[in-house]
Amino acid sequence: MGRPSGSGDPPDGAARPRPEAAVAVTHRFPAQDHVVSRNAPGALLRHTVSSDRPPTHEKVYRVVLAQREEQFRHIRTAFEDCREQLRGHAALITGAVGSGKTTLLEALTDDLSDEVAQVLRAVASEAERDIPFGVIGQLLHGAHLPEQARQKVRDLLPEHTDVARLSGRPSAVGRISPVEQAPVLSRLFSTLSDLARRGPLVLAVDDVQHADSASLQCLLYVIRRLRYSPMLVLMTEAPMLRLPHPQFRAELLSQPHSSRITLEPLTQDSLALLASAHPGTTDARRTAERVIAVTGGSPLLARALMDELPARHAEADGTPPSRGGLFDQAVLGCLYRHEPQVRQVAQALAVLGRATTVDVLAAMLGTTHESALRALHLLRVSGLVEGYELRHPRIARSVLGDLTAEHRRVLHSRAAEVLRHQEAGSNVLAGHLIAADWVEGSWAAPTLQEAAVHALASGRPEFAGACLRQAWRAETDEEQRAGIEALMLTARWQTNPLSAETYLPDLLETIRERGTSLPRVASVLPPLLWQGRVGEADDLLAQLELDEGQDTEDAAELRVLHLLVSLCRSEVLADAHCTDGMYSGASGTPVVSQRLEAVTVLHQALTSNPYCDVVSRSEQILRRHDGRTGAPGLPAGALLAMLYAGRPDRVVAWTDTVLDEAGVRYAPVWQAVLEAIRGEALLRLGDLGRAEQCARSALELITPQGWGVVVAGPLGTLITCAAESGRHHEADMWLALPTPVGMFQTPLGLHYLAARGRYHLAAGQPDAACEDFRQCADLMEKWRLDIAGLVPWRLELARAQLRLDRRAEAARLVQEELSGDRRTDRRTRGRGLRLLARTVAPEQRKRLLSEAVDLLQACGDKVELARALRDLGTVVQQLPGDPGQAQLLMRRAYQLARESGAQSLANRLVPGGCLPESEPERDVPQSGYGLSKAELRVAALASLGHTNRQISTALFITVSTVEQHLTRVYRKLGVKRRADLPAELSVYAEDVGEMPRGDGHGF
Repeated sequence: MGRPSGSGDPPDGAARPRPEAAVAVTHRFPAQDHVVSRNAPGALLRHTVSSDRPPTHEKVYRVVLAQREEQFRHIRTAFEDCREQLRGHAALITGAVGSGKTTLLEALTDDLSDEVAQVLRAVASEAERDIPFGVIGQLLHGAHLPEQARQKVRDLLPEHTDVARLSGRPSAVGRISPVEQAPVLSRLFSTLSDLARRGPLVLAVDDVQHADSASLQCLLYVIRRLRYSPMLVLMTEAPMLRLPHPQFRAELLSQPHSSRITLEPLTQDSLALLASAHPGTTDARRTAERVIAVTGGSPLLARALMDELPARHAEADGTPPSRGGLFDQAVLGCLYRHEPQVRQVAQALAVLGRATTVDVLAAMLGTTHESALRALHLLRVSGLVEGYELRHPRIARSVLGDLTAEHRRVLHSRAAEVLRHQEAGSNVLAGHLIAADWVEGSWAAPTLQEAAVHALASGRPEFAGACLRQAWRAETDEEQRAGIEALMLTARWQTNPLSAETYLPDLLETIRERGTSLPRVASVLPPLLWQGRVGEADDLLAQLELDEGQDTEDAAELRVLHLLVSLCRSEVLADAHCTDGMYSGASGTPVVSQRLEAVTVLHQALTSNPYCDVVSRSEQILRRHDGRTGAPGLPAGALLAMLYAGRPDRVVAWTDTVLDEAGVRYAPVWQAVLEAIRGEALLRLGDLGRAEQCARSALELITPQGWGVVVAGPLGTLITCAAESGRHHEADMWLALPTPVGMFQTPLGLHYLAARGRYHLAAGQPDAACEDFRQCADLMEKWRLDIAGLVPWRLELARAQLRLDRRAEAARLVQEELSGDRRTDRRTRGRGLRLLARTVAPEQRKRLLSEAVDLLQACGDKVELARALRDLGTVVQQLPGDPGQAQLLMRRAYQLARESGAQSLANRLVPGGCLPESEPERDVPQSGYGLSKAELRVAALASLGHTNRQISTALFITVSTVEQHLTRVYRKLGVKRRADLPAELSVYAEDVGEMPRGDGHGF
């Protein structure tokens, strides 16, 4: 009788394959050629898929053959023994869920069915576990048998295999007695032996852990008799918390002709080879690194991630941004193939959101320690868990997305209860209470309030607000509610000062009714001072001193509040002396209150000497500040102290660091304040473009109406930038914005007055400018804050006097500013010397201007340096000597004015407002050397043999700047030393000597 279609028998009369073909290096897969690699275990099976295999099958085979060479070879060897020596074998393929057991089994059976083997397949299911002989029925009914054999099979199985009749009767299997099973087992083996005589027989059972006990007994009956039967039994098994048939497994593995094959997770090398075959992947190694970090090497998850990700997403961060995609489906598919108890552990881990302990999981789910530990192990080998948390946030999001809202709330409430007994932090507990929307416990409201305090101190006002809103719903007494209300005011103020005004009246009424306390006053004071209501803040402090004790922490906090009020009541600022013993500025000495130290340093920068101590102590404060947990407002005091001490360069460097800290990013008020400070520092460095950008950013984070009296800071910066750039209409726009009346009673109000005076001077209104600068002088004299770092009113007024041709008065003001008993930084002294040079005889001007250029070049103020170079060039031009030096000076002044954004000054350096047509400004070539203008100038002089110091002197830049330019030049041109520079660069050296003459006007 001929072989039925698909049975694997060769046609009658056809020769059987030679035995050597079974052990050759190259084996036949259906419609494909593949080569078994002889590398070490764990290597990939490389194979080429022919054109007649569908692309989807190609992907499946590529994944299943990855890192499975040894297992594949073991099954092939067992099959050859079965065929040639008529000796059977049973193989149990084990591995975690998603490890590729089913796919490997399919690939093996496809391969063996193309040989002389007959393959019978069955898939066990948990839903059919109670149907007797269900798996055996699949094996036999699925075979391609002649009609006579089919009838024998129908007669073989008892009536209990009638699925319809047994539906809903899970106890039916229990009524099959051993007496009933015995004839079935005997006839089953006889039938299978008859089939095996026609060629090796392969029995493939997937998910054997779900098979019914009657079928397992049949399989064991067959496996015991494999010594002389040409049958190969292949079974796959996934681990479970407790295998339902441990006796079957024990007896199976004790048989002499049985083996166990374990599938391990894919290695990074295997994933790299898979990624290299994935369409669009440009960096297979990097993709493999990120895929293994997300999936742990699980073939199921890795394949889903690679199929879902376009290559650009895979190489960007390893996780796709979309939700509900192939990877999410793979995660849930893996999860639902586990037992419900294992799935519950994964859900608990997703809700906890961080590493935990087995005890917490067991208590949260009401299970035993051993059960939770076993479930964690199953999730770990499946690639979903690493350590004691879900492996990746993407996995956690997938698991959470599968939970209903009610289920999530229940899990969060359980987590809060369990973690409370584990003494978890208030922040952790508050997060679960908010997510659970639950405040029934007596401990909930105090915990939420404590978490809000920590959140406000570390720059997370939004989270603090969520905690306080949840606490407000709890049953609390009046004192607790007043405390919650005070914290809500602080949270609102740190997020949006305008919204805080709605809470302020109620809290002030509570204070009047229930009396003052340090926490309440500490919450009310910043919003009051922000609005300019200094008198009310002072009255509250006066009442507080009568009631509060003087323990160390309370005394330090009370001192902070006093200093804050004094900073806003400028008339008493000079009298608000610092108390000793509250803090220590010495390195290595403990600090009682970092807030007190920061506010005190700012106070001393405005009222005492020397500047150098202020700068060093400010930097110590900033170095000690923890950006993750420290108060986000603390750096503002230290940065302002350095700014007023004349070190805007250090302020810019530190704000670049502080603005990247997490605490600042989540606190809009402090982020806006730091942006405003950075903008003023950049303005003092002559970087008008970036200064304006920072000030605008500050006013975008908080609207001008929300800034209160502090709006003077960013507005002053914007007015000055617009005036220096010649955009007077923009300055008019900023000046037209309404400002609070109390603004001019604070030191920041002086910034606004000085900016308005500079605008009037730039707009050709020196009399109005004099009035603004004199108002600054009156206020600073009244407040005893006469420091140039705040506002150098004498120099500003001297500029206005020079415009009015009052040289004697200007000279008196400058000499007074530069007198020996006053503290002056390099920028102030350089500006003063430049103005003083305009009041002395011509023969003295060059010396004063040369010193001014050195000072301004050292401090980095580009705008003031451009003015000094212009004045020096004008003087040199009038003296006998080399006229080329004057042109060099004027050219450099023009370049600095353009680079800094001081377009008004640049226009005055060029007759008619532009460069003469005979001397067009050269642009750097877009091709060729590819150097910037500054780099090209330095490279040109270096190619001519000038030293770094000579280049520094010629271009009026520091030696350090020359070295930096040359380093970039060497890198761009691919050279290592000065001698290797192209000689053609020298043609650009003439740029240094070409510069249009200025008209000498403008101050």
